[in-house]
Amino acid sequence: MLKIFRASILHTPQSPFSSGKLVGFADGGLVVQGSKILALNDFKKVQNDYPSAKIIHYKNSFLIPGLVDSHVHYPQIPVIAAMGLRLLDWLEQRTLPAEAKLKDKAIAKQQAKVFLKQLARNGTTTALVFGAHFATAMEEFFKQADKSNLRITAGLVLGDRLLQPDLYTSPQKAYTESKELIEKWHNKNRLRYAITPRFSVSCSDEILAVCEKLLNEYPDVYFTTHINEQKEEIDLVKEQFKSKDYLATYEKHNLITSRSVLAHNVHPSENELKRISRANASVAHCPSSNMFIGSGLFNMLKHLEHNVKFALGSDVGGGTGFSILKEGLMSYQAQMLQEKPYPLDSSHLLYLATLAGAEVLGLDKIIGDFSNNKEADFVVIKAKQKSTLAQNLKHSNSAEDSLASIFTLAREESIKEVFVAGKSVL
Repeated sequence: MLKIFRASILHTPQSPFSSGKLVGFADGGLVVQGSKILALNDFKKVQNDYPSAKIIHYKNSFLIPGLVDSHVHYPQIPVIAAMGLRLLDWLEQRTLPAEAKLKDKAIAKQQAKVFLKQLARNGTTTALVFGAHFATAMEEFFKQADKSNLRITAGLVLGDRLLQPDLYTSPQKAYTESKELIEKWHNKNRLRYAITPRFSVSCSDEILAVCEKLLNEYPDVYFTTHINEQKEEIDLVKEQFKSKDYLATYEKHNLITSRSVLAHNVHPSENELKRISRANASVAHCPSSNMFIGSGLFNMLKHLEHNVKFALGSDVGGGTGFSILKEGLMSYQAQMLQEKPYPLDSSHLLYLATLAGAEVLGLDKIIGDFSNNKEADFVVIKAKQKSTLAQNLKHSNSAEDSLASIFTLAREESIKEVFVAGKSVL
C-alpha cells in the first residue's frame, strides 16, 4: 500500500563533517511503498503527486531516520549503573559474573527478548551487538532478533584467558561454534554475523588466529572488538603480546579491514589512527560509557584529521542506557571539554546517530537517511504534553534548534513509533 507519513521531517543525506547539511521539512511528507521510500518533500507537494496514498499524520511530531547503535552488549542490562569501578575491576566484579548467567538457555532467551525490545523502544532500528560467550545463548539471541525485525549484526564472543573459567573457549570450539552460527544465521533476513573476540586482554594468539580463519572463509562477515579503552588495559595488552601497540595485536592476524568496527579507541597513538584509516576500518564512539567507567574523552578531531570513520554506540552496560539520542548529547559534551574544544551542532549529532552508523556497518546504500529507494526505517518523536521538551520546542526558531532540543531532552518516553522497512517494530 502507498502511504504518506506526515510530520516535521529531518535527515542528513550527506555528512555535515564535510559539505552536508541538515535537510528539514516543517510540514513534510515521506512517501513509502511497501518497504521502500519513494519520495520526501513538503506534504502538499507529495499529496499532490500521490493523491491515492493513505495519509498517516503525526501531529506535533518529528520524524527522523532509524537510529543506529554501533556497539551494545546483549548480556549487560543487569550491570547498567555499576558505579565506582574502572574497566578491569568492573569486568571482574560485575560484568563477567552477569555474563556467565547466560549459560542458562532460559535466562538467555528472556534477556534477548528484553534487550531487543529496549533497542526498539529507544528508536534503535539497527545495531552491531556484542553477543554472549555461549553458543546456546547466541542461538536464542538470533532467534529472537529474527522475530524482532530489527537489523542486527552480532556474534559469539570468544576468549580463552583472564575471564571466569566458565566463559573460556578453546580454538577448536571457537571455530566450530562460530562456523555453525554463521552458516545458520548470517544474511538470514535482516541478520548478519560479526566475528567477536572480546578483546586482546582475554584472547590468545590462537583465538585471534581462529578469527582470521573465519574471516577468510566468510569474506562478507563483520569483525568487532574493543581497543584502547583505558590506559591500564593498553599497558596489559602490550605486556601480554610484547607488541608495539594495541592495534598490532589484531593486525598480526589480518583482522583490521573495511569490515572491522573497533569500540572506544579513547587513547590511540597517531600511528594507530593512520593504520586504522589506511585499512578503512571504523570506530564505535561510546561517550557515556567512556565517562561512566572513567576511560576518558574521545578525541573526535584527531579521528577526523586522520579520516577515521566513527559512529555512536550505547555500550550497554558500560553506557548508561539504550538511547542513541542521549549518546549524541554526551558526545557533544565530551567535545566541548576537549583541550581544544570541537563544538558540534545538531546536524552532526543526527548524522552520527543515523547515516554514520549505516556507513560504519556497510548499510549506507540501504538505510541511514530518506533518499529515494532506501528502506523506510524511521522514528517518530513526540514530546509528552507539559514535558520540558514540549515547553522548550515552543521557543524553537529553526529545524536545527528543534533537533538540538530533541537530542538534549528526548528519551524513551518521547519515542512514539518505530518503523523498519515500513513496518512498526514496537
